[in-house]
Amino acid sequence: MKRVSFAEFGGPDVLQLIDAEEPHAGPGQVRIAVRAAGVNPVDWRIREGQFLKAHPIELPSGVGLDASGVVDEIGEGVEGVEVGDHVFGEGASTYAEFAVLSAWARMPEGLTFEEAAGYPSVVETALRIIREVGVRPGQTLLVSGASGGVGSAVLQVARDRGITVIGTGGAANQDYLRSLGAVATTYGDGWVERVRQLGHVDAALDLSGSGVIRELVELTGDPQKVISIADLAAPELGVRFSGVAGSVPEALAEASDLIARGKLHIPVEKSYTLAEAAAAHIDSRAGHTRGRRVIVV
Repeated sequence: MKRVSFAEFGGPDVLQLIDAEEPHAGPGQVRIAVRAAGVNPVDWRIREGQFLKAHPIELPSGVGLDASGVVDEIGEGVEGVEVGDHVFGEGASTYAEFAVLSAWARMPEGLTFEEAAGYPSVVETALRIIREVGVRPGQTLLVSGASGGVGSAVLQVARDRGITVIGTGGAANQDYLRSLGAVATTYGDGWVERVRQLGHVDAALDLSGSGVIRELVELTGDPQKVISIADLAAPELGVRFSGVAGSVPEALAEASDLIARGKLHIPVEKSYTLAEAAAAHIDSRAGHTRGRRVIVV
């Protein structure tokens, strides 16, 4: 089978499309014929060697955590799923023709494989950081870098929970942020004052790692009310860096419920082939994403 792999840490040029042995489902796992794989910032951070403590890996290594596809092999002890089921979930080395998932759920009605591949990690992350930052219904959450996949999920989950969200993004994404229920404003010079004019901020999330931790602490008045998923230096300023996933099955179940109720939709901004994985990483690293990027197999 074809799989995207890297044999050394480095830039996108270390990614190679290779012929590899097919993986097989172990106990508690399923294997899928991959139809699409989500492209997440953690993918290129792992490729660069940034997360070796949180994600220790052996080289050569595959790439990718999220995928959607058709179940074609079921591991020992797995119940409630059959060969041929359409599922989405999280596993390992998902930029490939076949991948093993350790957490999955049936795809909600109406989702394409491309759309479904974009949900698992971003929804788990969104639910986790909303919980960790402690924001409650009736309060206001500031989201820095709100137009990407995680931001898109945070905005919609918060709206469903009665939380007001102020979202920062590029000028071209202001209407998109408003469509997801955010009070939108641009980043860049003067952004802190623009946020202040929009109202009191109870908690804040840094999703883009653009060097705004000090300002987020200033706006909330307390480093404990700020969470970052993108700035590894955040703990130096007393801000928690959240990088360890919680329960993916629970996140998939909540995502499925939100999607079924029409409360969650994350658009696919751009699709790539397996051979274009390096380009997908370059684009993901550049940011400015509206929704999700996926690899189509």
